[in-house]
Amino acid sequence: MAKKTRHKKHEEHVDESWLIPYADLLTLLLALFIVLFASSTVDQEKLQKMSEVFNQVFDGGTGVMEHTSPVSSPNSSQLSEAATKYLEDQKQLQEAQERVEQLIAVNELENQFSTVMTDEGLLITIRDSVLFAPGSANIKPEYTNIAEELSEILAFNPARNVIITGHTDTVPMNTAEFASNWELSVIRAVNFLKIIVNSNPELDSKYFSVKGFGEYNPIASNDTAEGRAKNRRVEVLVQPLVAEDGSDLPVGNTTNTNNTETDINN
Repeated sequence: MAKKTRHKKHEEHVDESWLIPYADLLTLLLALFIVLFASSTVDQEKLQKMSEVFNQVFDGGTGVMEHTSPVSSPNSSQLSEAATKYLEDQKQLQEAQERVEQLIAVNELENQFSTVMTDEGLLITIRDSVLFAPGSANIKPEYTNIAEELSEILAFNPARNVIITGHTDTVPMNTAEFASNWELSVIRAVNFLKIIVNSNPELDSKYFSVKGFGEYNPIASNDTAEGRAKNRRVEVLVQPLVAEDGSDLPVGNTTNTNNTETDINN
């Protein structure tokens, strides 16, 4: 009698083939976002931070097969909303920067004006030689139109905090009008701010403030004439409305002032 051939039972396997296209889809989505984000004018440091955020979204948990994820991880929709809100705010600041760059180009002020995006916001730097005579806090009449044009750019909706800061070199100041470089730097900032606010009725002064650092925040060496010229400057800082985590930042007169900061309403 013929023996029946026994067939070994094959172990049953769970079909996991769907994981490959799913993982590829997530990878492509991440790559697409990074490429689009890199093509914008946001600096590389912010690009790295945003990449880390999205890596947390896609890599959160201990793996697909383990079906677990950390309890404390924020969900992807919350992260996406925060990232979108932050990027939109940065985009508005970049658009303002482009308008300032156009103002600089039209008036051929490349050697006197500069703009840069910082962690604190859009920073516009103006050499004092453009605005003031040596030892004076009165703005030259021929440059008041520059301040007036800048005031149009600073009319944001919603309004943003704008801080105007005066800086000097180390040459001592002791005149009947100014006893120190501190006073000179503050009054210069105040006079520049007055022109900006008063020339545009759309601006609300409660969002504007001034500071004076005198000689104590140099950006170059005061040992040379070129370095001292760089240190004599007025800076306009346009602050963001949204933090990197998507939270709203305070606006208006909500921050405390110190002895070198003066609000225009005072």
